[in-house]
Amino acid sequence: MDWTMTLKDDFGVIAWTRQAGNYLSLFLLLSLFSIPVHSDIVFPKDHHFSWRAGQWGQCIGEECGSGGVQTRTIWCIHMEGWTTHHSHCQHMDKPESQRQCFKVCDWHQNLFEWEVSDWGSCVFVPFFSNELKLRTAECITAQHGIQRRKVHCVRTSNRTTVTSRICEFFSQKPPVEQACLIPCPQDCVVSDFTSWSGCSKTCGAGLQHRTRHVLATPMYGGANCPNLTETRTCSHPVDCPAGEGEYQYSLKVGAWSECRLPHHKDALLSGRTTVDFSTSSNENNTVTLHTLAVNQHSHHNHHQHHHHAHVHKYPMSWELEVGYQTRHVRCTRSDGKNAMLSLCTKDNSPLTFQACAMPKDCQTSDWSLWSPCSKTCRSTDLSPGYRLRSRIMTQIPVSGGKRCPALEEKEACNIIGDLLPNCPRYVWRTTDWGECRILPLLNQQDRRLANISVLCGGGIQTRKTYCVQVPDDSAPHHRKEVSRPVNARLCDGEEPPLAVQRCSVPCQHHCLLSQWSPWGACLHDNCKEPQGRKGFRQRRREVLWESSSTLGTCPHLTEFIPCEDPACYRWQVRQEGRCVPTEGSCGPGIAVQNVTCVGAKGEDVPSDLCADDPPLSEEACEVACLADCVVGSWSSWSSCSHSCATKTAEGRQSRIRSVLAIPGKEGKSCPAAPALEEWRACNDHSCMVFYWEASPWGPCIEDNSLDVNGTDFMNGTSTCAVGVQIRKVTCMKMNAGAVINKRCSDSSRPETVQPCLLPCKKDCIVTPFSEWTACPSTCLPENATAATQSRYRTIIQRSANGGQECPDTLYEERECESLRECPVYRWRTHKWHSCTLVPDSVRRGLSGPAEACGNGLETRGVSCIGENGESANMTECLRWAGPLPPQIRECRVACKDDCTLTAWSKFSECAGCGSSRSHKRSLTGRSKKKEHCLNEKLYPLEETETCPCDEFLSQPYGNWSACILPDPSVPGSLQGWMSHREVKECGQGLRYRAVACINQQGLLVNPTLCTDSGYIVEVCHIPCPLDCKLSDWSAWSACSVSCGSGLKIRSKWLREKAFNGGRPCPKLDLKNQVYEAVPCHRECSQYKWRIEPWSICTINAVDDLPACGEGVQSRKIRCVKKETTSGEDSSVEDSLCDQEEMPPRAQVCYFACPNDCVMAPWGPWSNCPLCDQGAARNRSRHILRLPASDNAACPELVQSEPCVLNSTCFTYEYRVSGWSTCQLSGNAICGQGTRLRLLDCIRSDGKIMEVHKCEKFDLINKWRQSESCTVDCPVSCMLSDWSPWAECSHTCGSQGQSERSRRILQEAHEEGRPCPSQLTQTKPCPIRPCYMWVLSDWSACTVEGAECGEGFRSRKLSCVVHWGHWHGSPPQPVEEELCGDIHRQNIQQEMEQPCFVPCPGDCHLTEWSSWSSCQLTCLEGRSFETTGRQARSRAVIIQVMENQGSCPHQVFETQPCKGGKCQSYQWRTGGWSNNERAVWCQRSDGVNVTGGCFAQKRPTTLRHCHPPCTKPFSHCTPSGVCGCEKGYTEVMTTHGFLDYCTRTPGVDNNKKADVKTNSGRLKPGPSQAKDLFNEWTLRPVGPDGRVKLWVYAVTAVGFILILFIIALSFLVCKPSKTTKASPPPQKPLTLAYDGDMDM
Repeated sequence: MDWTMTLKDDFGVIAWTRQAGNYLSLFLLLSLFSIPVHSDIVFPKDHHFSWRAGQWGQCIGEECGSGGVQTRTIWCIHMEGWTTHHSHCQHMDKPESQRQCFKVCDWHQNLFEWEVSDWGSCVFVPFFSNELKLRTAECITAQHGIQRRKVHCVRTSNRTTVTSRICEFFSQKPPVEQACLIPCPQDCVVSDFTSWSGCSKTCGAGLQHRTRHVLATPMYGGANCPNLTETRTCSHPVDCPAGEGEYQYSLKVGAWSECRLPHHKDALLSGRTTVDFSTSSNENNTVTLHTLAVNQHSHHNHHQHHHHAHVHKYPMSWELEVGYQTRHVRCTRSDGKNAMLSLCTKDNSPLTFQACAMPKDCQTSDWSLWSPCSKTCRSTDLSPGYRLRSRIMTQIPVSGGKRCPALEEKEACNIIGDLLPNCPRYVWRTTDWGECRILPLLNQQDRRLANISVLCGGGIQTRKTYCVQVPDDSAPHHRKEVSRPVNARLCDGEEPPLAVQRCSVPCQHHCLLSQWSPWGACLHDNCKEPQGRKGFRQRRREVLWESSSTLGTCPHLTEFIPCEDPACYRWQVRQEGRCVPTEGSCGPGIAVQNVTCVGAKGEDVPSDLCADDPPLSEEACEVACLADCVVGSWSSWSSCSHSCATKTAEGRQSRIRSVLAIPGKEGKSCPAAPALEEWRACNDHSCMVFYWEASPWGPCIEDNSLDVNGTDFMNGTSTCAVGVQIRKVTCMKMNAGAVINKRCSDSSRPETVQPCLLPCKKDCIVTPFSEWTACPSTCLPENATAATQSRYRTIIQRSANGGQECPDTLYEERECESLRECPVYRWRTHKWHSCTLVPDSVRRGLSGPAEACGNGLETRGVSCIGENGESANMTECLRWAGPLPPQIRECRVACKDDCTLTAWSKFSECAGCGSSRSHKRSLTGRSKKKEHCLNEKLYPLEETETCPCDEFLSQPYGNWSACILPDPSVPGSLQGWMSHREVKECGQGLRYRAVACINQQGLLVNPTLCTDSGYIVEVCHIPCPLDCKLSDWSAWSACSVSCGSGLKIRSKWLREKAFNGGRPCPKLDLKNQVYEAVPCHRECSQYKWRIEPWSICTINAVDDLPACGEGVQSRKIRCVKKETTSGEDSSVEDSLCDQEEMPPRAQVCYFACPNDCVMAPWGPWSNCPLCDQGAARNRSRHILRLPASDNAACPELVQSEPCVLNSTCFTYEYRVSGWSTCQLSGNAICGQGTRLRLLDCIRSDGKIMEVHKCEKFDLINKWRQSESCTVDCPVSCMLSDWSPWAECSHTCGSQGQSERSRRILQEAHEEGRPCPSQLTQTKPCPIRPCYMWVLSDWSACTVEGAECGEGFRSRKLSCVVHWGHWHGSPPQPVEEELCGDIHRQNIQQEMEQPCFVPCPGDCHLTEWSSWSSCQLTCLEGRSFETTGRQARSRAVIIQVMENQGSCPHQVFETQPCKGGKCQSYQWRTGGWSNNERAVWCQRSDGVNVTGGCFAQKRPTTLRHCHPPCTKPFSHCTPSGVCGCEKGYTEVMTTHGFLDYCTRTPGVDNNKKADVKTNSGRLKPGPSQAKDLFNEWTLRPVGPDGRVKLWVYAVTAVGFILILFIIALSFLVCKPSKTTKASPPPQKPLTLAYDGDMDM
């Protein structure tokens, strides 16, 4: 019989024809699944060769339209894949190589496109697509599979499908299949068997069983699960008594049928489900649906009824209907056969029918619209967003109706997110810095005395930080938001900028000045334009160091004294040569003098500047002749007697000259005594000193005279006007006050006006208002306070210099727009209907005629009522009205035989808490005499219950919180700029402790029943910090040097250390002191020698001889105090002056006699060039009168002496004192200051000289006398405000805590107050009871009214209260209302399950095993999936072998799971015992299993010796080779096999040794070694005790043999040079692969 299979698809039509019975038919059927996508294959009659067609080429034609032609290539290929000549394939089967086609125009391309579905799952194929043989090779890592997808050509306009050939014109069809990998087959894995059960019978023969469960189900074509049960017979030695052991009878019930309505209601009740009894052969009656068009509330079409124009969308009330259900009851024998019912029932017939509530399925509304996507912008987080939609329940499921589907649905959205705008970025911004504040380091009481406003130096300034949204650059410009503040939590990822920084307030000006210069000459005010006869004498001083502060100016630097006849330029006369006599060698002559015009500073200037006539350049003089009196030259002028002239005194100074030689008889006589002294007035200026005093510069003001638009500064960032600063300059009289300006030199007058930059006007800048805080999104319950919302803005920059002022309102609050109050709905219950029983017809049909009484059900309707009593949708009550009232309850219609009782009486009165109350009832009528009615267990006549109690017990719980200080910040504190306050960290606060409120039963209740707040509150105190206290400054010490420049010191010492986080002490020295040092100068001597002029030379003349020759002259020397003028000094004791420097009071003088040579006095010594050895100094003099005689020589004109250090020669150098401590301005606490030191001039012998001595020697002063320094500012710790108290960590229970925190804005520095350690605070939350539903375990399977059969197992929900931690007190049951609506909780989970209790003899399934551990599919320990699988199973239990035929099949099921692990399986073996061992498979977690391990790799369980051990006394040893029995020694062949067993000599010590082994007598000896060797056949030791020669030979041969084996093994085992190629990397399971053969 021939058959033809035609496969039609988008590729064309292919046909196969095949003879029936061909062995390849199965293969070809399978091959349909693996035809390559890219070509068509046609199998001809000769199956070795086939045609293969390539893809159709593009449609070619001159014009677009239907006249195109398409071609393709055709090959003839061998089955192994190589191409051959066309003649090998049959031409009648050759496919078309050319066809007509429609050439597409370019514009057609936009009309169609390929639509591609996702790849399907990987499907197993049994062979490679390019092989024509079935796969038998063992799978190593994975198997080949194939994935498919759907590819359609669709119109772009409406996405309708068209033929694929249209899209093929434009582009190649995407592949519809691709190769993929499926893991290797995984066999079913089962656990070990349990132990055997007990025997099913206690006598005779029975059965026992053991079971195992499924751990992993078979996958990817793995082996099926083996039998999960093993059964074996068992027997007891005791025979069963006669008659017993035959059969057992059990009442077996079937499952209850579905609840159904009686037939006669069909016409009345449309839309109800009824049971059709027409087919009674089986229990599965046909269910018919009767529906009228009017009412469409059936659950089959509840999705449609929303679209009808109903007045009410959802039901307005719910009614329940009562139906009935039946079940089969039969009596079964233990062999499975049915028996008569009477054998099972004694008195009562079993219940076969009961009333039931008709089930109603859950009904829901339509889905709401999707919520907006949670991901609305593109961020670095690549996770997608999600959106939600929900629906509401419109009908609660009743009586096992269909449970509700999910009421909420969530789906991913914006997965790619590339088209979304960028997410907003949030950054910190800051306000401008506040003013610089100096925090005085004073105690509170000192602070009141100090004027804090004048403090200067280092301080701190603060600013606010706030978080803003950075506008997205990609957003349209109009959408960009100005930087309004947002919640600071959005900036949490970044560190906020500093909110505190150091700053300084400039202190008053500090100047270091030089000494005053001497008074200058009387000069005109303006030497360029001299006017009048009034002038000024000036003296100056210089600024040595000036503070950088801009406040104030240095004191005046110039002082003036008015004088008369000023001259800016004067003639200066210098004697150039000696007196040259005009005639002869003596007598009158002329001395030439140099006359120059000099300026005020002594510099040469042009002669025409000197106004007066110049002095003569020659001056008359006289050279003494031989007998003339010789007078010396004038001395220098003495110091002036007064520094200035007053009305009563004026300054005078004198000079003298002395007679050096008396005249001869004919000579010129000496001048009179008055002529030897000259006086002149000096310092004749008045004592009035004047100076200019300049006030500090005033503020910068606008200068109307300057027409300047503006000056750019700071790179053009700001343009501010140029103004002027003005100061007042006044002429002051020393020690008096202001005088007219004419009294001061106008040329030295300081500037009164200078240009300045006017401070820019700064407008106040505030941020925009923040968004309004959110209003509650839910409705407000009744009587709730109105919710408010607020917003704020922050001042970024304060207004300054007349800029726009800041707004008053920075914080706004408003009531939320009227939030709707929560609607008030309530349930309205209708009257209970009468008790409904099972219909009579059903009762009679099932149990014969019977009385219409017994248990039934009664129902009532429930509707929903709004606030005004109007009817409302039931959905509103479901949402707002609380638990649904019960709609159905059991009831009973009394039967004749029932016991009748009175109604319960009222409860008795309660006697208080802890008491109980009771109520009673009594039997009536005949019931009093019926025996079963008197059973109080069945019919209790009294009930007792505990009385309700309103007394509660407060019980403190947990620890006290930390002491919490009251928060100083006031509400609305945002409006302040930055409140500058030091946080008070001490004082009175409150601490809290939670209170547990407990009722009389010891259960936790709401804490408000015990206390208002839920806390015990207690006042507490935090001790205040005590700062370090130092003493006051001590008095200044004496200067550190007795003479010259040094330091003086004062100190403070420690009085109290810091305590409790007070300010720490400054750095103390070893004596616990801090000190301050300032420079000081002590004059080396306050006294000096004052010398008066020498007296006239006194010569003791004899008789009338002329008074000439040597004489004596004296002078007065007084010790006077320094710095006193000559007119005012008073003598003191000579001992106060330096005795070493005391000048001589008398000296030898010389009056030249008339004929002697007269010399001028010696001139001053020249300076020593260097105080080196060999250097000398000179002095000279000249001849005033030549001697009379030519023979008489004049004494020496030049005198020299060696330069001796510290005697005739001195060196000088500068020396500085130590630095003072950093000196601050009087009001400064820290910051910039100066430190000073003083300069001394030291002579080489150690004497301290005046500084000008060093200056005279032109020594360069390299020492700085002052420099800037910084006193570190103590900065106290600054903290942020406490955050608001966070939400409780737990909503209920005793573990809840609320926390608040603050952060450090500025760490403490130096002596600042340190930061407190407490940066977080916690306080307990009120202890609220935790209520929760607890689901009980499933009950045992119960069968109502029978021993076995179909029953139910159930579980219950109970409401419990607990303390929030399970290790504490266990949960206690409470009323259900506290947990919520139990009815709605019940419908969310399965509360009842059908179950089966097997009857004796039934073949049945076990209960489900527990779920196995979660397992992943893995390759070499790596998994390619995230979801694992777990399995459970039910095994079959056979109780009686006769029932084997009715046994169900064993079942297993799997479910996906999370958190799986990769498991591997390995064969394990036990130890050998009698050549046997146990072998089992073990999972990597240690569980022994069946399945999972490769069967091919299973180790052997039995061990055999090859060849078998056939020699006498031999056996197979555990190592698998033949060995000898005990007492025999193995003798091996050269091949290593056993040759034979020989008896071991000397085993029995009592027997003599074998003659063969005894050669010669042995000497007896104590050696144990010899005894050992005695038992050997070959003895290594000779009779003389020496080792025999053959032993050495054997040892040598053995050693050589070992060396040979080592060398051989090295050569054999040496690794080959060729390295194996590394195995190809594993490919992921779910990815496509390229069809390589390496799998």
